[in-house]
Amino acid sequence: MVEYCFHKACIVLEPQLIQSMSKYPLMTPEKRANRVQAILKIISNNSSTLEFQFPFVRDDGQYEMVTAFRAHHCLHRLPVKGGIRYSLDVCKDEVEALSALMTFKCACVNVPFGGAKGGIIIDPAKYSEKELQSITRRYTVELAKKNFIGPGIDVPAPDMGTTSREMSWIADQYGKTFGHRDINTMAVVTGKPLNQGGVRGRTEATGKGVYIATNCFTREASWMREIGLEPGLEGKTVIVQGFGNVGQYAAEHFHKAGCKVIGIIEKDVSLHCKSGIDVKALSRFKAQQKTIKGYPKANEFNGDLLVEECDILIPAAMEKSITSENAKSIKAKIIAEGANGPTTPAADKILQERKILVIPDLYCNAGGVTASYFEYLKNINHISFGKLSFRHEAQNLREVLASVQESLRSAGVCVTVTPSKHLKHYFEHASEADVVTSGLQFVLETAGKGIMNVASQHQLCLDIRTAAYIWSVEKIFKSYEEAGLSILFSSGSHRAVSCSLFCFTILRTISRVLRKTSSAHSYCSHSYLITPSSYKTNTSNGAIDMA
Repeated sequence: MVEYCFHKACIVLEPQLIQSMSKYPLMTPEKRANRVQAILKIISNNSSTLEFQFPFVRDDGQYEMVTAFRAHHCLHRLPVKGGIRYSLDVCKDEVEALSALMTFKCACVNVPFGGAKGGIIIDPAKYSEKELQSITRRYTVELAKKNFIGPGIDVPAPDMGTTSREMSWIADQYGKTFGHRDINTMAVVTGKPLNQGGVRGRTEATGKGVYIATNCFTREASWMREIGLEPGLEGKTVIVQGFGNVGQYAAEHFHKAGCKVIGIIEKDVSLHCKSGIDVKALSRFKAQQKTIKGYPKANEFNGDLLVEECDILIPAAMEKSITSENAKSIKAKIIAEGANGPTTPAADKILQERKILVIPDLYCNAGGVTASYFEYLKNINHISFGKLSFRHEAQNLREVLASVQESLRSAGVCVTVTPSKHLKHYFEHASEADVVTSGLQFVLETAGKGIMNVASQHQLCLDIRTAAYIWSVEKIFKSYEEAGLSILFSSGSHRAVSCSLFCFTILRTISRVLRKTSSAHSYCSHSYLITPSSYKTNTSNGAIDMA
C-alpha cells in the first residue's frame, strides 16, 4: 500500500524534480534524471531491519522464545520515530511498511524525524504484567546492544498492544543502562506517563488530530462542493469504527463540535442511534464495564454499520477495513482515516470514482507523532512547556489592559478595563496541555493547506492521498539533495584513490622542501617542482603504477 502510493506520487512529481536540477548547469539532462531517480530509490528502500529472538521465563517457570523486530526506513532525519506493537500479526513486511508510512507521515506534518516501526509477536492479553515487563525490558536491552535505540538514534512510541506503561519500562531500562552517559535519557521514548517525562495532551492527540484534519477540509467551500456537502461540521452525522484511544477521542471532539455521532463499531458489538449517541456517557460506561456492549442508550446493530448512511466515516480500528468489496456500498461523503492503512488501493480508486473524499492516514492520524515530537522537545530541553513563560505572559497582558485603561482615562473616558472570562481563565489556568493543543492545531492546519495546494497545483481532484505523498516526498527529496549524498568507493577504487593522493602528497612535500632550500642559498637559483613522469590507475583492482 505505502510503496504503491509512493510510486504513484513519484510519477507525478519526477518531471518537476528533474526540472529543479537545472541549478546544476554542468549536468547533462541524463545525469540530472539519474540523480533524481537515485534519490527516489534511496527514499523507497528500507534502510535496515533488525529481527531477533530472545528467551524469557514465564510465571510457571517455563521458558519461551520471543521474536521481535525493529525497522528503520529513511535516515534523512535523525532520530527515527515509530511505535512498538505487540500482536500476533507482527511480521517483517508489516514493520517495514509501517516504518515507511512513518517517514512520509513525519515529513507531511514537518516533524523532523525519519521513519521507524517495531513489534513483538505476542498476544499481550495472554501474559501477566510481570511477564510483559520482562519481555519489554529485554527488548530494550537487545535494541540498545545493536544501537537501534537512543534519543539521537531511534525514539519509539506506543502502538497496538502497548501503552504508556510499556514506554515507562523502556525509559527506565534504558536510563538504568545508559543514563550515566546520556543526559537526554528520558527522550528515548515518547508516550510516557506524566511523572516519567510525558506531555499533557499526548493520549488524546491522535483522535484530536483526526478532528482537526477533517475540520480543515470541511470548512473549505470549494472542497465541499466537490462532494455535495455544506461547509462546516455542525449537524453532520458521524460513524466511528473503533472506540479505542483514537476513535474515542475523535468521537468526543466531533460530538463537541456539533456533529451527531450516530454509530460506533467495536469488535464485539456495533451501536446505532439516529438521534446521536452521548459520547461522554459512552466513554464513562466503557471505563466502568471495559466494553460498550450493553450500553442502554443506543441500539445494537446487527448489519454492517460501516456502509450505513452518514456524512463522515472514521475507520480507527485496523488495516484494510475498507476493501474493493465494501467500498462500492459505503454511503459516507468523507472518510477520515484514523487507523494506519484502513483503505486498500483498489478501494481507494473506487471511492475516488464515487466522489468520496478520503483524508489519508499519513495526514489524518499524524496528531500522535506531532504530540510525540512536543514530548521529545520537552525531554531534551529538560523543562515543561510554559514553566518559564506563563506567568510572564499573563503579567504582560495585565499591564497592557492597565495601559489601555489609563489611556482612556487620560482622554476623559472613565471605564474599567477587565479581562474577559476566557482571558481570565488563561491567566489562572494556562497549562502545558494548552500549548500542545495550540501547536497540534497549527501543525495540522499548515500541513492541510499545503496538501490542498499540491492537489490544486497537480489537478488531482479528490486524490488527496497522492497529494499528501507528493507533499511529503518533495521535502524528503530536498533534504537528501541539499545535504548531499554519501557515495563510498568500492574497495579497489578506494585504495587506488587513497594511494594516488598519498603519492602526490609526498611529491608535493619534496618540492616544497627543495624550494625552501633554494631560497636559503643565493648561489642556487633553481625552482623545483617534482611531478610523476607518468602514472596509471587501475580502478578494477586498486593498483596505481607510477614511473
